[in-house]
This record gives sequence, structure tokens and C-alpha cells, in this order.
Amino acid sequence: MLPGIKYPTYHLHSTHREGAHMTRRTILLVPFLLSLALGENVSAQMKPAVDGADVLQQSAPKVYIDCSLCDQDYIRTEISFINYVRDRKQADVHVMITQMYTGSGGTEYTLTLLGQNAFDGVNDTLKYNANKTDTPDMNRKGLVKVLKTGLVRYVIHTPLADYFSVSYNKPAAGANVVDKWDYWVFTTNLNSWFNGESQYKSSQVWGGFTASRVTEDWKFRFSTNMSYNDSKYEFQTDDTTTVVSRSISRSQWFNGSIVKSITSHWSIGLFTSVNSATYSNIDIGTHAQPGIEYNIFPYSESTRRQLRIGYQIGAATRRYIDTTIYFKKSETLFDHTLSATLSLQQPWGSTSVTLSGTQFLHDLSRNSFSISASTSIRVFEGLSFNIYGGYDAVHNQLSLPKSSLTPEEVYQQRRELAKSYSYWGSFGMSYSFGSIFNNIVNSRFGNQGGGGTTIIMTSE
Repeated sequence: MLPGIKYPTYHLHSTHREGAHMTRRTILLVPFLLSLALGENVSAQMKPAVDGADVLQQSAPKVYIDCSLCDQDYIRTEISFINYVRDRKQADVHVMITQMYTGSGGTEYTLTLLGQNAFDGVNDTLKYNANKTDTPDMNRKGLVKVLKTGLVRYVIHTPLADYFSVSYNKPAAGANVVDKWDYWVFTTNLNSWFNGESQYKSSQVWGGFTASRVTEDWKFRFSTNMSYNDSKYEFQTDDTTTVVSRSISRSQWFNGSIVKSITSHWSIGLFTSVNSATYSNIDIGTHAQPGIEYNIFPYSESTRRQLRIGYQIGAATRRYIDTTIYFKKSETLFDHTLSATLSLQQPWGSTSVTLSGTQFLHDLSRNSFSISASTSIRVFEGLSFNIYGGYDAVHNQLSLPKSSLTPEEVYQQRRELAKSYSYWGSFGMSYSFGSIFNNIVNSRFGNQGGGGTTIIMTSE
């Protein structure tokens, strides 16, 4: 008998007046009992035997892991004392795992455990910090260790509690840690990409260097980057003529920012940049903007919700590669920017919306406005919608060259074209149904067996 589980008990009562009646009833009862025994035997053969451990597992809390970037198979393998369900509304515990980058370049994971059903109101928030140098295996092991600790408070209220033990490894006393880098983190990278076919070749090289320092009161970030793209096309217009087209684009830029924390809601900052880009007809450009930002919610809640409103105003200088359509070879401009960002991570899903508008102060009609949004909503059990999109209204292309562009520069997108707007978007839905339980991990042949349909539409 397993502790905490109730088993049914049956009793048979008989009352007899005379021995003859007993004999007759016994004769009549024997075939009945025999048929009952045979029927139970056949039924037992048709039904799978229920192991005591399986009965005990059914009493474990039902848990929904809400984390799109987590290794779900690894979590199922390492944490076997719960039941995993595929929909949050079926769960006793909804685990939301969100992440943000730390000042050292690592990742801070926030685990929000929300109790439901019998555990309604039993909530908890845990954190796990992964270093930038940690491998993916180290990250998932550390995350699972914290998740196990958080789930124990729910499991101990079930019959499974009798099978738990607690151990404590006392850490050795260590010396005070002195950070010889004073929170400064440096990162450098160099990357390349090349591909080609019989009539086309392309190569790209890009890299950069970043220095950052992040504390509770200050945030410094300085980065410099470069990129080089080289594409070559060869195609025949007829049997005797071969056209060779080659296009090269380059860009370099430096960005710097200094941000000061004022209160739990207010921040101020200074943002600077220096850039050069053949695509935008910029030989060299500089830009500096001081700014202020207010967050409706405390910054400490930023992993779950943010509503930030910011304003920046500053000046820019530009020297162009070619004379612009406004007959400028160089100029100094003043501009300002107003932006707002809403970001939510909730049990029903997540959403992020950013609005931004910029104007040149010498001519307010030279402006741009952009909106971008992403939303993932769980409508009801098994059904979810995903929407992503953005729109830009563009009326401030002051750097367009006066000279005509070559066909190669146009179709290879090596130079910026005049436009009044641009947009992008994606939407989709998914629906899953069937058993809500599945604690089994089977990695044989990977995830083969799926299928799909792709439709591509273009307008020219």
C-alpha cells in the first residue's frame, strides 16, 4: 500500500434461515461467482496493469514550462517528480522563464512560479545568473537546479513528499572577491560569410569591438564595427556576350552611450555616434543626443513589464560622398526624437510595441515615424496566435545622391533608394490537442516526421 493513496474496500453480507435454503443458494451462487471470476480475469487481461509508482506519479503537480528558448527535453529528463502539461490552463504551476543580459555580458534568468488550482496564490520568483563564458550545457544545468528548488514547495504538499530528502553542502569560506576589471567587460569579434554558384559569388566580412561597464547607478557602452560586402554576377545575354557585374559596399561606425540612474523610474543619458557608409552616401557623419527616460513601472520589474517613454535632442554633422538631391556636399543638422516602448511578459502570452518619431528642427516636415510590434497570445487551451510587424513612414532622406544609380546598385541593393514608406510583417497560429500529459523524452531520429507548406508572394 502506498502512503497517501486511498484504496477501495468491499464487503459481502449474507443472511440464511435454513440449511436447505443455504445449499440451494450455494449451488446457485457458485456459477455466478465462477462467471464473475472469469470475467474479472478477462477484464484484467484487457486492461494494462497499473504500477504503484504510476499511481503515485499521478498525484504529482501538473506543471507548464513557459520558455521558448529552454531545452525542454533536458528539463523533462532531469526533473521527473512532476507531470508536464502542454497548456497553462491545465497546470497546477505555471513557470514563466524570462531573461535579460547582464552588464558582464552574461544572462540573468528570472523564474516566476504561479500557483493555480489547489496552489492558487502560492507564487514565487527565483533568479539564476549565467556567465558569458558558460557553455550551453552549464547554463541548462544551472537553470534546472534553480527550477528544482522552486518546485519543491509544491511537491511537498503531495504524497511524493515521503520520497524526498534534503541535503546541504556547506560552502567553504573564501576570501573577499576583488574585481580587478572594475566591472568593465571587453568583447571583440570577427566574422565572415561566403557563398556562390556558377554565375554568382558573394563574400562578406564584419567585426567589431565593444567595451561596457554596468552597475546599479551607471551604464557605459562603447562599440566600433565595420563591414565589407563584395558581390559578383556573371550572366549571358546571348551566345557571344557575357555581362559581368560587381558591387562593393563598406561601412564603419562607432556608438557610445552613458546612462545614469536617477530613481527607480527616471534615467538620463548621452548618446553619440560616428559613421561612414557607402549605402547611405555618408563619407563621415557624427551625431550627439542627450536624453531622458521615464518608466511607468519600476526598472526592477523590467523582465515582466516595461512602459518606457524617452526624449532625445541633439545635433548631427554630415559630409557626403556625392552631392545630394538638395545640392549639399556637407551640412549640420539639429533633430529630436520621442519614443515609447511597451513590453509585457504575462501568463496569457507576451507583447512588445515600440513607437518612435524623429524630426529635423530646421524643417519639421522632414521627419520619420516608425512602429513595430510583436505579440504572442494563448487564446484558449492549445490555441495561440503570433503577430509580428512594423511600418516606417519616411520623409527625411536628406543624404540621397543627386547622381543616377546604376542598375547594379539598384538590384543588388548597394545604395539607398528614395522611398516614402516601408513595412514588414508576419502572422500565424498554432493549435495542439490530445493528451495533456507527456513526461517522456525520446530523441531517436531527432524530430523527423514533420511537414509543411511554404507560400512566397512578391510584387514588382
